[in-house]
Amino acid sequence: MVSPAVAILSALLKQNNHEVKLFDTSYWEFPERQTVERDKNREKHLQVPACKEAQKPVSLHTTNVYDDFNKEINEFEPDLIACSATEDTFPYAIKLLENLHNKGKAKTILGGVFATFAPHKAIQYPEIDIVCLGEGEYPLVQLCDRIEKQQTYTDIPNLWIKQDGVIFKNRMTSLTDIDSLPLMDLEIFEDSRFYRPFDGKMYRTIPVETHRGCPYSCAYCNTPGRERLYKDENQRFSRLKSIENVHRELLFYKNHWQAEYLYFWADTFLALSNKYLEAFAEMYASEIGLPFWCQTRPETLTEKRVKLLKKMGVHRINLGIEHGNAQFRENYLSRKVANKIIVESIHRLSSYEIKFAVNNIVGLPAETRELAFDTIELNRQFVADGYNINIYIPYHGTSMRDMAEKMGYIDPDTIVSSWVQFSPLNMPQFSKEAIEGIRRCFVPYVFLEKDRWPEIKLAEKLTSEGDQLWNNIIEECRARFFSQFSEEDDD
Repeated sequence: MVSPAVAILSALLKQNNHEVKLFDTSYWEFPERQTVERDKNREKHLQVPACKEAQKPVSLHTTNVYDDFNKEINEFEPDLIACSATEDTFPYAIKLLENLHNKGKAKTILGGVFATFAPHKAIQYPEIDIVCLGEGEYPLVQLCDRIEKQQTYTDIPNLWIKQDGVIFKNRMTSLTDIDSLPLMDLEIFEDSRFYRPFDGKMYRTIPVETHRGCPYSCAYCNTPGRERLYKDENQRFSRLKSIENVHRELLFYKNHWQAEYLYFWADTFLALSNKYLEAFAEMYASEIGLPFWCQTRPETLTEKRVKLLKKMGVHRINLGIEHGNAQFRENYLSRKVANKIIVESIHRLSSYEIKFAVNNIVGLPAETRELAFDTIELNRQFVADGYNINIYIPYHGTSMRDMAEKMGYIDPDTIVSSWVQFSPLNMPQFSKEAIEGIRRCFVPYVFLEKDRWPEIKLAEKLTSEGDQLWNNIIEECRARFFSQFSEEDDD
């Protein structure tokens, strides 16, 4: 998906008369990257249907990413190079900056979740001059204003600034008024970047922000970490955008940008009051009417709310289940909800013929192979349109990362990535190979008869024999249960 954060930052900078240029790394393969191709693997593992439409594909460049980045820098001659990075992409941001032959007078600033939760690590890299903690809208504009006027900027809130061997660590006091933000600057992206597959079909898709933050405190998520950081400054990170402003944006994306599909990227879309949701649904159904995707938690799916989603014309929902053992889920994931509630909520979606996929995690700290089967058993109690099973990644800023470090499962200095095959945790009770075996056999365990489980267990083994057996089982599942996942043309 195009980055809403980058689009908002660009709009703000242009609004304040600064010149902006985007180098979108989505179009290049990095020479040293040796990672699992996640989207293709999700299709192969029957988690998502293959998209048969080739409309507006993103054409990857065959040139060298570092040469092209150097050329862009030389031509644009920026005063500031701003990188937005997650923990996954941070190493590639550093690689780009390492390979700059001459950045001129430009300073470098890193923002995003990794910068927010590991600033002490990010600022140590010689390629990084400034780190932005938390929201960057106001700090970035203020920084550019100061640079333009050749004024000192070591006191800007939310920024850590490295200057002459000294690191100035300013407090996180800058919180954005999301109702005052300009419309996203989508012109900086190539047109092909708006096309995204949903349910096997390609749509021109625009991301939409309705609120920031989340009232829940899941241990594997870093949003609660943002709440804690701002709470220390007596501010509340979670806030809601007014329906009037969301309405203005939706009309703009629909009419000006010819959106065919909308992507509500809130952590928990239904973390809304009934009053707000009712007004929002009425506005959306009467004036927007585009199919959309959102994600939420099963326990938010009351009868009333599901009816409202149906009225709005929801196309697909992703539901976070994460683990099937209620006690483990509460004690380790901070998710207090009964399995019965989860199953009832999911069946409610089915009764309204709303398509949904479920998200699950394997390889959590203190988990065992036996506990992983509780997740499989829970998923066997309903029929979803997609079953996502992801290996747990201990990102900085999550309480579960702290837990994993205390347990000795990961070195505190490790920067993790989800673009690898095996778990980054070293757990004596649940090996990396065993975790990967469960992950790749998850769908067969959910769909096939239990008397086939001994056979599936053999397919967990990461050997040539195990691989061949796994391929056979997957093809059987594809033929029996996932006709929509067929690689052949249905016509």
